[in-house]
Amino acid sequence: MAERLDGTVALITGASSGLGAESARMLASLGASVALVARRKDKLDEVVAEIVKAGGAAVAIEADITDRTQAEHAVAATVNTYGRLDTLINNAGVMLLGNVEGTDPDEWDRMIKVNTSGMLYVTGAAIPHLKAAAKSSPRKVADLINISSSAGHQAYAINGVYALTKFGVNGYTESLRQELAPQGVRVHTLAPGAVATELFGHNTPEVQEMLSSDAFEPMAPADIAEAVEFIVTRPARASVNYVWIGPTGQL
Repeated sequence: MAERLDGTVALITGASSGLGAESARMLASLGASVALVARRKDKLDEVVAEIVKAGGAAVAIEADITDRTQAEHAVAATVNTYGRLDTLINNAGVMLLGNVEGTDPDEWDRMIKVNTSGMLYVTGAAIPHLKAAAKSSPRKVADLINISSSAGHQAYAINGVYALTKFGVNGYTESLRQELAPQGVRVHTLAPGAVATELFGHNTPEVQEMLSSDAFEPMAPADIAEAVEFIVTRPARASVNYVWIGPTGQL
């Protein structure tokens, strides 16, 4: 049985759908108060309503984390609402696949801003609160999970810039893990393979058709939420530093 998270507070970016929303539901079911952050307020409100109806505590915070001021505000709003921050999940991401040659550089900028800059802005604002939570919590630990990707391990012809961002997430997360571990803040890399979310829908119809031809069943968001649950419910003495989880048939 997973350890309860009563009295803790979690912030999840990219929480309006997919594995961000599913992770928010899971954390709330374990007793955490959750702050859901994304740009689509209507979608956030739907997930918050589900959590509250189930007896949980949740708040929707509309923010574009690629804007540093908005990212910092999202963290501040979470702490102002609930008084602390014990868990941060940097889940917001965008995946725009295609050959480097001939691709609109605006697509590169968009991936870099969301996948790396946004993560840095939220993390930078959250670290002091995570350190404070690790000191004051009866659990004596706080958690920061950065959602990477299998593309952080292996680059293919059509995922060059996306892979660049996720290889960067991996390196940054490992460095931060070593920096914060002595202060009771566990930093984890969670690298999923293909998951059935809106992420694929960001691509052109041609790329979507190519991806749909893959001969394996993608994971469900709940599969990743279960990994998040395992990570954040370990006792303070144990840290799950790195998880790479993928569909059985994805090579």
